[in-house]
Amino acid sequence: MTTIDSRQRLETLLAEYIERATAIERDLSREHAQSFSEQATERQNDMVLQGLLEDARSGIKEVKLALERLEAGTYGECFKCGEDIHSARLEALPAATLCINCADSAQI
Repeated sequence: MTTIDSRQRLETLLAEYIERATAIERDLSREHAQSFSEQATERQNDMVLQGLLEDARSGIKEVKLALERLEAGTYGECFKCGEDIHSARLEALPAATLCINCADSAQI
């Protein structure tokens, strides 16, 4: 994957996360129903939306850090062992910081 392809993929992913976060924030700011039963359902929905918002914000942060690594020339290097992260892994997880071996050993 070339630097231009990586940058474009990361910028597209960043835009998607930002769009998702904006939509969730808009949904969370809506007015709530007046009836108790509807309020209970909306509160449950809001809890789910809060979790999704946290995921989107985390994704934004991870992608921004990946873009910084790209600028610094360290994008695609494993944080743990320093080896290159395989391009197929970066294709699947553009903000990956660990090669597959180090990621697998971290899960044990």
